[in-house]
Amino acid sequence: MTSQDFIQILLFFALLIGLTPAIGNYMSKVFLGQKHFMLPVFGWLEELTYKFIGVNPEEETNWKLYTFSLLQFNLIGFVFVFLIQLFQGYLPLNPANLPNVSWHSAFNTAVSFVTNTNWQGYSGETTLSYFVQMMGLTVQNFVSAATGIAVLIALIKGLSRKTTDQLGNFWADITRSTLYVLLPLSIIFAVVLVGQGVVQNFKTYETVQTLQGATQVIPMGPAASQIAIKQIGTNGGGFFNANSAHPFENPTPISNFLEMLFILLIPAALTYTYGKMVGSTRQGWTIFTAMMILLIIGLSISLYAEYSTNPIFGNLHLMEGKETRFGITNSVLWSTATSAASNGSVNAMHDSLSALSGMVAMINLMLGEIIFGGVGAGLYGIVIFIILTVFIAGLMVGRTPEYLGKKIQKFEVQMAMIAVLAPNIVILLFAAWASVTASGLSSLNNAGPHGLSEILYAYASAAGNNGSAFAGLNANTVFYNLTIGIGMLIGRFGIIIPVMAIAGSMAQKKITPTSAGTFHTDNWLFIGLLIGVILIVGGLTHFPALALGPIAEHLLMKNGITF
Repeated sequence: MTSQDFIQILLFFALLIGLTPAIGNYMSKVFLGQKHFMLPVFGWLEELTYKFIGVNPEEETNWKLYTFSLLQFNLIGFVFVFLIQLFQGYLPLNPANLPNVSWHSAFNTAVSFVTNTNWQGYSGETTLSYFVQMMGLTVQNFVSAATGIAVLIALIKGLSRKTTDQLGNFWADITRSTLYVLLPLSIIFAVVLVGQGVVQNFKTYETVQTLQGATQVIPMGPAASQIAIKQIGTNGGGFFNANSAHPFENPTPISNFLEMLFILLIPAALTYTYGKMVGSTRQGWTIFTAMMILLIIGLSISLYAEYSTNPIFGNLHLMEGKETRFGITNSVLWSTATSAASNGSVNAMHDSLSALSGMVAMINLMLGEIIFGGVGAGLYGIVIFIILTVFIAGLMVGRTPEYLGKKIQKFEVQMAMIAVLAPNIVILLFAAWASVTASGLSSLNNAGPHGLSEILYAYASAAGNNGSAFAGLNANTVFYNLTIGIGMLIGRFGIIIPVMAIAGSMAQKKITPTSAGTFHTDNWLFIGLLIGVILIVGGLTHFPALALGPIAEHLLMKNGITF
């Protein structure tokens, strides 16, 4: 690594830490109903939205009705995205005359974008029209991200309110998330990306002649608007097949740096929002610190692995699969950030990462996408681990566990365990199924432990609603489209429903005043306990699978054996 690499990493984390309280404070004003500078700009549109859908934003609901509204909204989104793919050939804005999408790919894609996963088993430029990209995928990039934020806001209300069953209004929360947070940032970022050279047009594809005299088709399209929200909303789906390694999505070192930063920006800032809304910014910084420690550990291991030499590669650094414009450090920083943030975009092929770097990305997914995680989703995911940590600590000292002055009881622990187990079951059971069936094995690009890693990563990405892939697995088959689609649904709603149940239960409880015997959850001791529980409960579950995959591959490579 060069001094410039170190400077870039330090600048990256400095900006992330510095912007966290600024954006987090703004979002707290939005969700607390306070005045903010975007209210005069989009306030009229918020009121118009409520009138159009016939909703009173002041009318609050309990957790069951809130969840029902959420599921209803997401079902409508799924049906719409599914149908416009099936009838793509008959719809406008299709200059390449792309045919209708197969039913199983349409199912997978609709589930993927509704669940904020953005897994893609297809090449965007050769499969989807501009109409589907804009009206289907880009719209879902906004509302699926807003759904995650809405669930978090409901959970915060459940933790901060007392003796009530009211958690707010889903339609108001998702509208404010979209209009005041995601839309302004996306507009600004899209303009910046266009200035850097990201394409944004409705032209037909260009046919050009290369220097060698061959003919090549250059795809066009409204990419910048989708790239902006894919990063800001931790979505990650690429407009083009090569994703952010494509020069039309990520043309310059500046665009590369900003896209990486925006992947983590809102998930990080929401920790400060959380602290402000529960009445203690120390609680927010505690969560932020635990997330940051895990992120830096993973990044350090990945950088070490990628810069280590190996005789099998002629004692050179690993440049295979890396975008030469950006180099190893940017590829590793991106792979760590995108897998930690439930984003899924890539600027290098994870299939070409060293075994240990690939394992770090995989572990980030397997921990439940709580190292910053998706917008909203990462934070309510780590609150699940906080509940388990408080419960375990309470057992250790013989006290009734409490969090933010509220008792953690049997129901909350049961719901937390369901939320933890749901994605883990998807990863292990579905990966085991794929690894012993012809349908699963036929899609592999590699044999041995690397092939197992390709399968593990695919289902970890689905269960964690991440969307990135090892890129060595042909997932556009009936088997993988259906199983990964089901995995994405379980990974999303198998966590949201228990979280909402916890929010509803906690809202009805009284708040116990702090006393000398209170177990504090805003200090370094708790940070250490939280990280320990995350690694033990979330990490050790997958150790046998990791031992058979990336760990075995790493040891074999040291002995000159590759796959």
